Parts: sequence; C-alpha cells; structure tokens
Amino acid sequence: MNNMPQRLVFFALGVVINSFGVALITLGNLGTSAISSVPYVCSLQFPMFSFGVTTFIWNILLILLQVVLLRRDFKPSQFLQIMVNVLFSAMIDVSMAILGVLYPTMLWEQFLCIGLGCVALAFGIVIELAPNVVVVPGEGVVRAIAKVSGVRVGTVKAVFDITLIIIAAVLSLIFFHGLRGVGIGTVISAVLVGPIINIVNRVFTFQHCIQALALSRDGR
Repeated sequence: MNNMPQRLVFFALGVVINSFGVALITLGNLGTSAISSVPYVCSLQFPMFSFGVTTFIWNILLILLQVVLLRRDFKPSQFLQIMVNVLFSAMIDVSMAILGVLYPTMLWEQFLCIGLGCVALAFGIVIELAPNVVVVPGEGVVRAIAKVSGVRVGTVKAVFDITLIIIAAVLSLIFFHGLRGVGIGTVISAVLVGPIINIVNRVFTFQHCIQALALSRDGR
C-alpha cells in the first residue's frame, strides 16, 4: 500500500482531465458527452444549479442505483465514489469557468472543441483507470448492471450511453420543446472516445508505468 498516495494522485489527475474534456465538448455548443447529457440538460432548465451541481446530484443517484442493484455485493470501499464525485463535479464548474473565455461561433471551431474534448476525455479515462483505485459512478453503475444481468460490460456501456442520450433528449423536448444540450457533439463524443482510448493505449506507455504502481503493492 506504500504506493497508494501516488496512485491517488494519478487517479485525481485523470478525473481533472476528464472534467476539462467534458467542458470542451460542452462549450462546442453542439451537445455534451453522453454521461453528462442528463445533468447538463437539467442545468439548462434550472440555472440556479450549476453544471457541476447537477452532475453531483446525478452521480449520487448512480451510486444509489449501484447499491440497489448489488445489495450485499456493494462493498463499503465503493462509497469512495462519493469523493470522486465531489472532485469531478467541482472541476466541471472550474473547467467551465476557465474555458468560458472560448466562444466558438464558426462550425469548424465548434468541431475543434469537440475533437479536443474527446482527446482530453480519452487521455483522462486512460490515466484514471491505470492506478486501479476506484471507479467513477458512471463506470460503477455499468459494471453493476453487467454483474447482475450477466451481459458483457462493453455491451452494457453502449446501451447505457444510448439510454442516457435518449433520456436527455426527452427531457430537452419536455423542457424546451426542442433539443438543447444534446446534439451532434454528443453523438461524436460517444463514437470517438472509445477508439481514441484504444489509440492512446497502443501509442503511449505512460499508463503502464502507472499500472506498475498498483502491481508493486503486491510485491510483483
């Protein structure tokens, strides 16, 4: 366990990079990422709550869903997802504030924001997963559904993301009688992030160094 502080630092770094990725995609103004689509639409409807606050509330609901699904199999250590949620939600608001100076108006500028956001999100996910510390709530609920259903994680992830986009679209239609917060950017991020993660894992080696920290705790 001597390497736990370093692993936590890398994990936190991944979460922070994720938040900037989500913010970049969102500021493209063509829709946000799938996992953030529901809280983002809610933040547009209820402006007294920031994007970060609605993200926090949404992720708490995802943690509670894991408790319901897993019951006795939900380990106490998994409540660490709450701390992850605090960091991610706070950094969402920080990232939106820092990047708020960007006002992409041309279509190519909007797509550039989405593309850079997808790359940042992919790098953040790779760094976040490498230390093998704790999962984020969105990943945790996917794993919980896969465990109780017996369906492969990849399949559950795809269906879960599509479901979130549908929910966000329905809420948008109810709130605004049109699509806001959900759009081509949402679809692009859902399609691109996975392949970019695969490219990062093939081209770079930094994640293996981070993974070695987790393995070394067992003397391997």
